[in-house]
Amino acid sequence: MIDFTKKMLPIGMEDFREIRTENFYYVDKTGMIRNLLRKWGKVNLFTRPRRFGKSLNMSMLKAFFEIGSDKSIFDGLEISSEKMLCEKYMGQFPVISITLKNISGLDFREAYTALRRVIGMEARRFSCLEKSNRLSDGDKDLYRALTDTRNGNFTMSDEVLVDSLRTLSQLLAKHYGKNVIILIDEYDVPLDKAFQGGYYSEMVTLIRNLFGGALKTNPDLHFAVLTGCLRIAKESIFTGLNNFKIFSITDFACDSSFGFTDSEVKELLSYYGFEDKYSAVKDWYDGYRFGDAHVYCPWDVINYVDQLQENENLLPQNYWVNTSGNDAVRYLIQKMGNGVLKTEIERLIAGDTVEKEIRENLTYNEIYSSLNNVWSLLFMTGYLTLRSPWSGGRMEIAIPNLEIRSIFVDQIMEMFQDEAAKDGTLLQKFCDALENGEAAEVEALFTSYLQKTISIRDTFVRKPTKENFYHGILLGILGYKDGWYLRSNKESGNGYSDITICDSDKDLGIIIEVKYAQNGQVDQVCREALIQMDKNGYGDELKEEDCHTILKYGIACYKKTCRVLMEKESV
Repeated sequence: MIDFTKKMLPIGMEDFREIRTENFYYVDKTGMIRNLLRKWGKVNLFTRPRRFGKSLNMSMLKAFFEIGSDKSIFDGLEISSEKMLCEKYMGQFPVISITLKNISGLDFREAYTALRRVIGMEARRFSCLEKSNRLSDGDKDLYRALTDTRNGNFTMSDEVLVDSLRTLSQLLAKHYGKNVIILIDEYDVPLDKAFQGGYYSEMVTLIRNLFGGALKTNPDLHFAVLTGCLRIAKESIFTGLNNFKIFSITDFACDSSFGFTDSEVKELLSYYGFEDKYSAVKDWYDGYRFGDAHVYCPWDVINYVDQLQENENLLPQNYWVNTSGNDAVRYLIQKMGNGVLKTEIERLIAGDTVEKEIRENLTYNEIYSSLNNVWSLLFMTGYLTLRSPWSGGRMEIAIPNLEIRSIFVDQIMEMFQDEAAKDGTLLQKFCDALENGEAAEVEALFTSYLQKTISIRDTFVRKPTKENFYHGILLGILGYKDGWYLRSNKESGNGYSDITICDSDKDLGIIIEVKYAQNGQVDQVCREALIQMDKNGYGDELKEEDCHTILKYGIACYKKTCRVLMEKESV
């Protein structure tokens, strides 16, 4: 039940002012302002995975520095204790703030039009320039070239667009008598979309020229902050840029400015009355290491706590997976084969580390040119994380938590099911053996399937999660059998059976209970599975559906082996 006396959770909100003025819960990250100013760089780039608060922090920076902003929204926050810093910087600068997260298109012209609109809309925010007595008529003509539209589209020419950020900063500096702060959120999204769309070289040229004028040779720039997922090689779009400061996921400076720390998560859970969910939240959403900080994915924590208010018994969900296509994971899995890479993936899914040399400077057209680059991409985008502070060279990397592990496992399952579907003869033999009560043949064939996928070992995952893995393999096999009504985790009798099959044409029912033999004692675990089925009446519903023969299979799995026992019940 939602407690309406509590602050609302800011699901998907990126506007700092709105969060602070409309009674939303806010995890205080304003210390980033102090750290940014003390670690001064003319141009500052923060690289973090998606959904770690980059856009919200950029909105916070805008609200702090921009002339005319509401200073009261920082009352009580960490930065408010820095009196001298606030007096010198708060509300003192014109701020250009754009996000490139929606710059995409089927071709370059579509993406170009989208970029033109983003910059044009930001320029329109400064309508004061059109009436400024500090600007000449020529200056105002430059402003109108940025903001004029025809048929709803901005009309700025190629030359105007390339110079747009520099031009706007020049006009603002002249009007306000102060140099400008430029904030560019998700700077690398247009490059990612261009790479996918086949117009990468054109977009690189456009972004290089746009950034060069605004960030490299701009006398009206006070400083700039950019965010993105990847640290794109300087020679690609930041050619010749001096005083360029990187705050990557391996750097200690500002390391806890993105993501939630353990104490912040405990405080949030306590505020909403879900202290008992701490262990589950930690298992599923913690595990990232940025610099020397251990952090949770804030998107996951906020979404889960929000849903807990509706259903306090809800188990942790995978929220992050739907925010990307997971292409890099899919690529890695497809290259898995049976060699070293397969062993490395098995180690990661088991909770161990692998050692890799990570390249933080990449261009998008290099990413899939080698497996080493794919490892780097997975690391920088949050699928893998450090297990110890980085000292340069090779790194010990790992899957951060159960949520990301599930993404890897899902991709493996998808590939396994595709491969299994290609072998119709083996599929038919397996289903025939199940139908005929041939436990030894079921065991032999299922073992052969297990040999084709990864091994699940005992270090990372708890027993129920291991059972889900083998359960998923079985479902992937059985889902291709025509004429079977297949149910998974169906409520039955006094509990839940793993898999239930009904073949009404043959009056046949099949129940499968899958268990993981934690200590390799597969025979004992098989017998326990059969006892559980009888004790909980898993066959009752099949009897009601006129299944006169019910085959009960207990399947115990351990790594890549299994044991199968069967009992037959005639009604």
